[in-house]
Amino acid sequence: MENVHLAVEEDDIYSGYNDYNPTFDTEELDNDAGFQEAVRTSHGRRPPMTAKFPGTAASGRPFASSFGARLATTGRPVTGAVLDGASRPMSAVRAAGFTSSRTRGSSFDPLGQSRGPAPALEEKKEDLPEEKIKLLEKKVNDLITESCMAQSLGNSQLALEKAKEAERKERMLVRQREQYGNAEQINIDLTYAVLLNLANQYENNEMYPEALSSYQLIVKNKMFTNAGRLKVNMANIWVKQKNFPKAIKLYRMALDHISDDYKEMRIKIMQNIGTVFVLLGQYSDAIASFEHIMSKSPNIRTGYNLVLCYYAVRDADGMKNAFHKLLAVPLDMQNEDKYIAANDDIRSNMLIEAIKNDKLHQMERDLKARAEKYVMTAAKLIAPAIESSFASGFDWCVDMVKSSQFVELANDLEINKAITYLRQKDFNQAVTILKTFEKKESRVKSAASTNLSALFFLEKDYEQAERYADLAMIADRYNPGALVNKGNTEFVKEDYAKAVEFFKEALRNDSSCTEALRNLGLTYKKLNRLEDALDCFLKLHAILRDSAEVMYQLADTYELMEDPHQAVEWLMQVISVVPNDPKALAKLGDLHDLEGDKSQALHYYCESFRLFPCNMEVIEWLAAYYVQTQLYEKAIHYFDRAILVQPTEVRWQLMVASCYRRSGNYQKAWDTYKEIHRKFPENVECLRFLVRLSQDMGLQEVQDYTSKLKKVEKMKELREQRVRSAREGSARGRREGSAGSADSSNGNKGERLGVQVMSLPAFSEPYESSSPKELDASYVDPLGPLTERPKTGAKARVDDDDFADEDLGDELLPE
Repeated sequence: MENVHLAVEEDDIYSGYNDYNPTFDTEELDNDAGFQEAVRTSHGRRPPMTAKFPGTAASGRPFASSFGARLATTGRPVTGAVLDGASRPMSAVRAAGFTSSRTRGSSFDPLGQSRGPAPALEEKKEDLPEEKIKLLEKKVNDLITESCMAQSLGNSQLALEKAKEAERKERMLVRQREQYGNAEQINIDLTYAVLLNLANQYENNEMYPEALSSYQLIVKNKMFTNAGRLKVNMANIWVKQKNFPKAIKLYRMALDHISDDYKEMRIKIMQNIGTVFVLLGQYSDAIASFEHIMSKSPNIRTGYNLVLCYYAVRDADGMKNAFHKLLAVPLDMQNEDKYIAANDDIRSNMLIEAIKNDKLHQMERDLKARAEKYVMTAAKLIAPAIESSFASGFDWCVDMVKSSQFVELANDLEINKAITYLRQKDFNQAVTILKTFEKKESRVKSAASTNLSALFFLEKDYEQAERYADLAMIADRYNPGALVNKGNTEFVKEDYAKAVEFFKEALRNDSSCTEALRNLGLTYKKLNRLEDALDCFLKLHAILRDSAEVMYQLADTYELMEDPHQAVEWLMQVISVVPNDPKALAKLGDLHDLEGDKSQALHYYCESFRLFPCNMEVIEWLAAYYVQTQLYEKAIHYFDRAILVQPTEVRWQLMVASCYRRSGNYQKAWDTYKEIHRKFPENVECLRFLVRLSQDMGLQEVQDYTSKLKKVEKMKELREQRVRSAREGSARGRREGSAGSADSSNGNKGERLGVQVMSLPAFSEPYESSSPKELDASYVDPLGPLTERPKTGAKARVDDDDFADEDLGDELLPE
């Protein structure tokens, strides 16, 4: 134990490990007054300090520790130490916002806000030549852009003004570059853009000589590369001016300037050359151009034009070959099945819905519709010309279409064949062809049944018309034509309420179905719902602005609503569209007569008689007017016309004799009565006037005519007695029948326009007045019935009001 030495507390072997330099004591910095003073003020302003431990870099400077010890040692001055009254820059703390400023008391300003606003940027000197040139060049580019934007908005005049200003500025720019000796820096591309835009704007404003001059400046300038292509634009201008030979020359010159690498552009120029040859009537040269295109890059439009050219030269084999090439043109379109959702994947279904109606799909549909239209039109054109009969030609076209990518058009061609039979009035063949579609697919079956229904409706076979209308509705409930035909059959059965429902359903399926809207208005007129009828015809007028028939129906509806002023206004519009319509002129005369304006009524009645001198209502009104005004010679002229129209009607001949008698020409009246008695020996009125005139004139024939008059009167009494005795047996039934007919006649007053004809003033004469006449409320087109007009298809009508059903041809003709 003596040799064992216990460790003394002061000799702890672990002592000193917890001691550290107070300089690194960051926890006590908040309580270190010296450090806080250095933060608040400049560190370099403090008196010199020395480090606590010798041998450090801080020797020779005063140092304040966290314990407040201040040790002074010698050594190199530290950063920020004050030596001989000068402070060293504190580069280590400059980023924190400290500065080496000698001024004491400066505040902490890391963002430099105390230095005030930054000095203004130095302005560019615009009087320098380069700056002027740059600004002017920018102005020229801006003017070109403004010109193009104005043209895109449809303001061609403003676009031309901007183009002219851009051309002036560009010339000024070139002069300035030459003035300052920078001619080699002239922007050739800018000059080309200015001249091309100016030429385009001249062309858009139809200033063709100026446009050609501008294009010529570009083409003749050898500095412009590929300027020869603009000869295509110059050729287009010559086409607009109908200088076709010069246009062809420029097109061919443009072809020489375009290399074979630009295949599409060369094909388009060849198409233009072929089109110009067609305009010149040089179909052989046009065929050569189109054949070249079809061999290099076939397209639908060129194939269709090739068919037309062969048709123009009546080359049957050429038409067949061209039609075959037209069918073989690839459309480069994907199948429509890709737009049908095939699974329950939500993301794929959302993608399909997004692309189903996008612009690309719409473009594909438009391309397909255009191709189908060309094929259908070409087939209908060449079918009667390629074979001995049009039926054989249609059969050949159908066979070719069935073996092509347009196989779905074969059925449409068959239906067009049936419509061609209809135009030739061969209804049996048309019905035979249409009946073959009863077992086809729903779309074709519905179209064929619709046409069959309309055909039977025209033939007044309403039972068959209703049957096929029902078949068309079963095949396609949303077919507006089938619904219109079904409504027509209900109208014929006088079930107007059902007819209204079918017409409304047709309008819900196709709001642009004019037949349904028109027939709905006519049905409302039958139901005496005049406000609804007026609404229908106003909507129809908004669609068919120039339809005289619609205007006439509006006038008729306003007349039924007892608004003659509006009726006259609409009839005046009818006259502005069809000034030679005698029916509308007669209606205008009648309305003015009802208003008491006899002079206007006379004017319109005379115009109506001039255009159609066989209208008995107009003839009778004019004759009655001149009788009332005691102008008997003019009245005789119209009565003579009535005799020509109705030679077996004794009434007009008696009126001629009466006019002679009233004018004092008794001899002429006597001769006229004798002629009437020769033609109608049993006419009592003629014998009475013969007796009266022979007595007044003291003629010897008075006894003869008196005896004849007595004999005729006695025969008339016997005849009346027989009729009376026959009626006595069935008096009750006759009365009921007469009452029923009276009711029906009263009920029909609202269906047609009752136009009272002026009575003839003939006192004590049996023919002194005429029964009220009625004018048809329908509009009669002076061009003839609808089936004879140069239109596709025919319209069926229910009655004299031109009640139309679906057009036979519109169902299948592609738009």
